[in-house]
Formats: sequence, C-alpha cells, structure tokens
Amino acid sequence: MFMQKHDLVYLTEDASHDAAIEIINEEAFGPGRFARAATRIREQGPHDLSLSFVCTDDGETIASVRMTPVMAGSVKGHLLGPLAVRPSHKNKGIGRELVRIAVEAARRKGSEGVILVGDPPYYMPLGFEKVAYGALDFPGPVDPARVLVVPMGDDVHARLKGVIGWRG
Repeated sequence: MFMQKHDLVYLTEDASHDAAIEIINEEAFGPGRFARAATRIREQGPHDLSLSFVCTDDGETIASVRMTPVMAGSVKGHLLGPLAVRPSHKNKGIGRELVRIAVEAARRKGSEGVILVGDPPYYMPLGFEKVAYGALDFPGPVDPARVLVVPMGDDVHARLKGVIGWRG
C-alpha cells in the first residue's frame, strides 16, 4: 500500500499567505461566508497576524486559522476564525492543532478569552465552553448555541454580556 508522506509545518501567518488563505476559505465556506456575523466583526478591522497561523505541507499552504482582537462585553479577547483545512488534508488533526496553537498564543499574549461561532462537538474537547444563551450581541444573525469561549481571565463568563466587536 502506498502511504503518502506529509511534511507538515505550522507557521505564523504573514502577507505571503494571503492568496492561499483566500482560496482555502472560499473552498471551505463558499460565497455565503461574507454574510456571517463573525465575518462582519472581522470586516471591522484587521486580524492579529502574530496570533494567526498556517499549516504547510511540502511548502504548500493547506490550512489556516485567524484571530481577530475583540471586545466581547467587557472581555478583551480574540475571535477565532475562520479555521479551514483543504479537503485533501481533512481528518488528520490539522485543524485541531491550529486551534491549540492559536489559543496558546492568545493566552501568552494576555487575551482574556478566545471566542468563536462553531460546532460544539468539535470545539468543546479543545477547551471551549458554551457562552450563556444570547449573552453576546453579534452584528448579524448568529446561532446562540454555537457561541463558544475558552475563558482565560477572571469572571470571563460573567463579563461576556453585551456587544461583541473589533478591538483596535
């Protein structure tokens, strides 16, 4: 049996990755991604390159995760996403590893919480917890059951109340 060898390397994102990341996100989410509430937050200002990561296989960018600084209620945190892996590389743990790296980087940078809108069965084993139903006011429709957080500061859940938006 032929086993494909992967030479996976995790790197901090830089501008040279932009075109590949755009293709990966288009592939993963399609044109509907621009209507999403999380996308609207990300359109308010740039993501934090120092907390955003890619995975390359033999030099080709095959996965990406981005982190955007946000105020969520009174929590100075980061919005994780989009997280996307090329179809050719799915189900190899690459997405989970990118999430782990990004969350740890945010923790080191003093983030009070990493927030995302995503699938609880996927993210909860990675340390995410459900945010109180309807506690955060997103700029657009969002399924409150899919709003999750890795709390890192004091009383994070109690302070995740109100508007979530880009933090400059």
